Amino acid sequence: MSESRATDQAGHTPPGMVYLVGAGPGDPGLLTLRGRQCLQQADVVLYDGLVNTLLLRHTAAHAERTCRSEAPGQRILQQEEINQRLIAAARQGLTVVRLKGGDPFIFGRGSEEAAALRAAGIPFQVVPGVTAATAAGEYAGISLTHRDHASAVALITGHEDPLKEQSAVDYPHLARFQGTLVFYMGLHRLEAIVSSLVAAGRPADEPACVISRASTPLQRTVTAPLAELPAAVRQAGLRAPSLILIGQVVSLRSTIAWYEQRPLFGVRIGITRPIAQTADTADLALELGAQPVLMPTIRIEPPESWQPVDDVIRRLPDFDWLMFTSSNGVDSLLGRLWEQGGDIRSLSHLKLACIGPSTAAALEHWHLRADVVPGEYRAEALAAELAPLVEGRKVLWARASRGRDVLPVELRAAGAHVELTTVYQNLDVEPDTIPDPGTHHPSAAIEQNLVDWIGLSSPSIARNLDALLSPAAREKLGREVQLVAISPVTAAAAEECGLPVAAVATEFTWDGMFQAVIEHRNRS
Repeated sequence: MSESRATDQAGHTPPGMVYLVGAGPGDPGLLTLRGRQCLQQADVVLYDGLVNTLLLRHTAAHAERTCRSEAPGQRILQQEEINQRLIAAARQGLTVVRLKGGDPFIFGRGSEEAAALRAAGIPFQVVPGVTAATAAGEYAGISLTHRDHASAVALITGHEDPLKEQSAVDYPHLARFQGTLVFYMGLHRLEAIVSSLVAAGRPADEPACVISRASTPLQRTVTAPLAELPAAVRQAGLRAPSLILIGQVVSLRSTIAWYEQRPLFGVRIGITRPIAQTADTADLALELGAQPVLMPTIRIEPPESWQPVDDVIRRLPDFDWLMFTSSNGVDSLLGRLWEQGGDIRSLSHLKLACIGPSTAAALEHWHLRADVVPGEYRAEALAAELAPLVEGRKVLWARASRGRDVLPVELRAAGAHVELTTVYQNLDVEPDTIPDPGTHHPSAAIEQNLVDWIGLSSPSIARNLDALLSPAAREKLGREVQLVAISPVTAAAAEECGLPVAAVATEFTWDGMFQAVIEHRNRS
């Protein structure tokens, strides 16, 4: 958050800008580029309960959840209170993002918030979002319009203001409407909506469906003839948020459904990496149809002192090889080199070695290519490839504060002069740490049935997961929750702690772990 704001000639802080941003319906990839830009500029983010918290990775702002319905551990906020919070933050000169599910002006009360801001003299902008109707239909394989079936779409609220004296929904008109009907927020009134439509003349056998948690890996779709839809939904136990779609276009689902066909669709996978490193892993999980559950077990911090690193940077001309065994090591060392006034020209004389492709990719971000990347992504393989190349050579290893010492032992035995420099700290997440928004304590995630699998991507992560587990969470491992390890070394560390590993990756990456889960599920 910004420390200070410019003042006008009278010494007053001019109001900040409020952005009313549509977050889309659930898939974090559906956020618009403009919405992401606003989040990156924000000082404060007030986000709806239906917003996917993975979107908060785009901002460093203070984020606060606003609930207008019952939620565990959350106080209900009335709309007027939300309006006043927006106004108060803006009057401090802050840039405020009001992050709203779907589109701000489609059944989202964004227009009410805009009116309150205008009345208070607060500048604002509206950033449209993908509304739930289009996303729900398309992610369920249903085209809301089709030249053979529907030339019009009606968006209808299934949850009107309870203070209204009578409903504004004209069911006789909707029964005659020659197009697709989409009801928002109508799950709790499904039976009344269906009976009103059928009584008004809508065909009882018309194709219809309810889509729950649209565009997320927890999406579920129930189809049935209109009159039978309430019973089918009750039997399936669908939950809000849901949309009701009615029309001939629903029949298209049987031929063009795509989203629910992904190989890990609906599987909830715990991502145990440090929060700063979860973005690519979470995106990969989403691409496969899985639900990433952020549950960090370690955290990455700068070294206690940069002085030893600075000394090594000054002595880079003395070395022949530079080794990296993590992307953190790459970014920490090269970031510090840049901060100290240097750049990649300081490495022009060095040969570069990386433990695997993700570390090599981190080098590529700095426009550097690795000279050695072993085919097997572990320390033993890297040592074996380097051993014949480093006899009599000086090798620098940019490493974490803790980890295995296979590399220096093996390379010194091969005649190399190896020096280690700690460029970042690999620290435990303390058991009483309060998670950031969108993250979960591992034990809580397991006990609350939020995960099906947990990925272990290093021995230290395996050991720290063990330290964080409650007895109740531990009992679920191997039965309701499975563990997948990135390598045999990590699997061995987990099993030494008594953690049962169900699958081990053959390619030692997160992608390899996801493939191991797919193969395990295919065998089951």
